[in-house]
Amino acid sequence: MSKPEIVICLGSSCSARGNERNLEMIENYLQNNGLQDSVDVDFNCSLCQGKCSEGPNIFVDGKLYNHVDEGVTREILMKILPVTK
Repeated sequence: MSKPEIVICLGSSCSARGNERNLEMIENYLQNNGLQDSVDVDFNCSLCQGKCSEGPNIFVDGKLYNHVDEGVTREILMKILPVTK
């Protein structure tokens, strides 16, 4: 299985619409679940992807998610990086 790829847009519009909170949420999810050192994931940020009016935007494995808030971000993470406790 290939490692998941997450690309979060940090262009000015997506940042203003909440992607900085989503970025922090992703970092916290990895840290709080002990995944920051043990999970194999490509996690990157990008500048504007030209979908500003639909932001904040996150790409996961090439699929674009629009209007992403912290709840949607959490759902995406739980799907691609499930935690078993």
